[in-house]
Amino acid sequence: MKFFIDTANLDQIKEAEALGVLDGVTTNPSLMAKEGITGQENILNHYKAICEAVSGDVSAEVISVDFEGMVKEGEALAALHPQIVVKIPMIEDGVKALRYFSDKGIKTNCTLIFSAGQALLAAKAGATYVSPFIGRLDDISMDGLILIEEIRDIYDNYAFDTEILAASVRHTMHIINCAKIGADVMTGPLSAIKGLLNHPLTDKGLAQFLADHKKGN
Repeated sequence: MKFFIDTANLDQIKEAEALGVLDGVTTNPSLMAKEGITGQENILNHYKAICEAVSGDVSAEVISVDFEGMVKEGEALAALHPQIVVKIPMIEDGVKALRYFSDKGIKTNCTLIFSAGQALLAAKAGATYVSPFIGRLDDISMDGLILIEEIRDIYDNYAFDTEILAASVRHTMHIINCAKIGADVMTGPLSAIKGLLNHPLTDKGLAQFLADHKKGN
């Protein structure tokens, strides 16, 4: 399973990269705004800074919702850096844009996936990644993990190359459960990734080892 961090915070991205397990970054306009990054030039420069901080794919989202606008924005984003993956919304013109970029050899991430049918369309259009938002489904009392399972079954049936990127991951158990059912990638906050480190018996065992070592010296 690949680990992506879902943020625009450079310090958190660098911390995750230093941990040695980071495979990429996902961002969106909301995350940029959260870090106080506004204005097109500043946003583009920040994408480049993220690419320089990591070695993996960096998803950068288009704002347009029409085909021509998505193509124009997506080509500009892809030209910023070889690691850029163009993030496209799951709408009709978005599916057309996925096919356009796929034919051009430009990586894409189809975002805002909430059904297996949407994921099937995105894969047919050549998306590199699809992003089912499991946390947002949980928010409305639906089980986001069931959607991951459905997409996995469909993709395995037809050997689609599109990778399932579990998005809107909120906590450590989301990561564990996504790994168990075969998501290719997870993207979530640094806290969820670092949460995998924790277990009380590890802490207790380490404390005992250190105490015994101290007695022996």
